[in-house]
Amino acid sequence: MGGAGDQASDLEGAVVIVTGGGRNLGREYCRAFAQRGCHVVVADIADTEEAVDELTALGAKAVGVHVDVADEASVAEMVSVAMTFGRIDVLVNNAALYGDLVRAPLEELGREDFERTMTVNVTGPFLCTKAVWPVMRRQGGGSIVNISSGTFWVGMGSAHYVASKGAVIGLTRVAAREGGPLNIRCNAITPGFTMSQASIDVMGPNTRLADRIAAATPLGRLEQPADLVGTVLFLASQASAFMTGQTLNVDGGWYMH
Repeated sequence: MGGAGDQASDLEGAVVIVTGGGRNLGREYCRAFAQRGCHVVVADIADTEEAVDELTALGAKAVGVHVDVADEASVAEMVSVAMTFGRIDVLVNNAALYGDLVRAPLEELGREDFERTMTVNVTGPFLCTKAVWPVMRRQGGGSIVNISSGTFWVGMGSAHYVASKGAVIGLTRVAAREGGPLNIRCNAITPGFTMSQASIDVMGPNTRLADRIAAATPLGRLEQPADLVGTVLFLASQASAFMTGQTLNVDGGWYMH
């Protein structure tokens, strides 16, 4: 994927899979990779046509694929589609249940809701990582970027979501240990409360919540999807070639560690 340093030239021509790439934060990541000359696989359980059209208009080579990340056969098909480009350089495990979660105190949370969330948010990244692993091993390496959540640091939010995002960090560390000798790097990002459409829908008309979050953030504003792009590109590129197993918190300083 080129030499270290400049993200734009380093990533040019790289083949990138973004799960959950058709909407919200995933679409923002797809757009950023496309603008840097990557071949982008937009993988989503929802329609991807609009996202692919946008990326193609930017001059990128892009393909959409319907994928259920919790289904092994569906994930295998995603990898097969990606391999029409000949390789897989980057996997961004972004797909997760969030906006449509059942939100309830732990005592009231149903087992079915807990297990469904863990299946999509944890089994999904596991299956996607496992599926690209042989490809990355054969080609001499690759980068996996897992999208976790800042809720893990503070324990705020519904138990099933926070637990699933903590498990993603655990998966990241194991993948980094096992992938190191193969030059397969795996890192994670913990975003703060980001103003994607999903978050706006969750918040509803309660703008006071947004005001409180902005006031508690040292940078003094709400996080926007574009605020995550630089970190995703950094971890995908050779600019972070000597980083693996790390979790980078991107939340404007709301939580410091």
